[in-house]
Amino acid sequence: MRSLILCSGAALALLACTSEEPPTGPATGTSPAFAAVNTYTAVDLGTLGGCCTTARAINPAGQVVGFGLGIGGEYAFLWDKGVMTDLGTLGGSVTRAVDINPAGQVVGESSTPEGLSQAFLWEKGVMTNLGTLRGEPGSFSSATGINPAGQVVGVSAAAEGGFHAFLWDKGVMTDLGTLGGCCSQATRINPAGQVVGASRTAEGNDYHAFLWEKGVMTDLGTLGGASWAEGINPAGQVIGWSALVGGIGDGPLHAVLWEKGVMRDLGTLGGGLAFGYGINPRGQVVGYRSGQVGGAYLWEKGIVTDLGTLHGGESEARAINPAGQVVGASETATHDSFHATLWTRN
Repeated sequence: MRSLILCSGAALALLACTSEEPPTGPATGTSPAFAAVNTYTAVDLGTLGGCCTTARAINPAGQVVGFGLGIGGEYAFLWDKGVMTDLGTLGGSVTRAVDINPAGQVVGESSTPEGLSQAFLWEKGVMTNLGTLRGEPGSFSSATGINPAGQVVGVSAAAEGGFHAFLWDKGVMTDLGTLGGCCSQATRINPAGQVVGASRTAEGNDYHAFLWEKGVMTDLGTLGGASWAEGINPAGQVIGWSALVGGIGDGPLHAVLWEKGVMRDLGTLGGGLAFGYGINPRGQVVGYRSGQVGGAYLWEKGIVTDLGTLHGGESEARAINPAGQVVGASETATHDSFHATLWTRN
């Protein structure tokens, strides 16, 4: 899939290894059914200049955040009622917004004048640098999720080396640790303070999806290779993906749903591979599957709906709000750019 911004970025960059671990015995469902008619309309959210944008999150009010390529760098945006606003920077040329809560607080990462990436919290026009776990100049951090209480999660350079998942709450950044390996990354946090992400384990180089709750990080298991948790809803249902035996380079990638300790293999959903990225309170899942016209899909109770594109060949869904509005990115009709996209049910 070709795009500057449709790939998972941090997740795929960190998963440059393989594993020989046996499968953990996930629950497997029946083959998915496919909706006969696409019942969603794709809306182009546009750009603030440059070729491309991607939407990464949408809150219950329909406010959308994401980022795009502009002249000289990348910008973060907030889209609200048809108006796209540049969120500014921490002084550098690259800013990416990746999540927004019901209050309109936005998190992501932005570069400083020195070119360092730092986690930020944006609220009412003000962007605040959240700092790092290492607490020194030259350290990296990136915020990836925020819940209604304003608790923020992400990844940061750790005090003892490597990169660790963090929880930021009222000005205090806490190291969430790892599953025994060098590195971990948080991706999302729900209203109850449950955090999901992925971590290297003590046994090998592969990353495993995790659920962190009240100081305890639990390995969610894999389909035999690496796994990654991408989203969690208020009920604690977790969506993500896993490779089969052989790791991310050798094994097919399947969308995976975890619920109450049980892993459900959603398969490739009719494509060559599938990623699960977002899940709402109703248990509706969105993501990307390859080998299909479009790629962006919605999964609900075993039925897969192709969300379509902006008249281009590729698309990817990243998030879904309680009302079922979906956001992501789609190739345009000119086939030379991707634009942030909002899918609404007809």
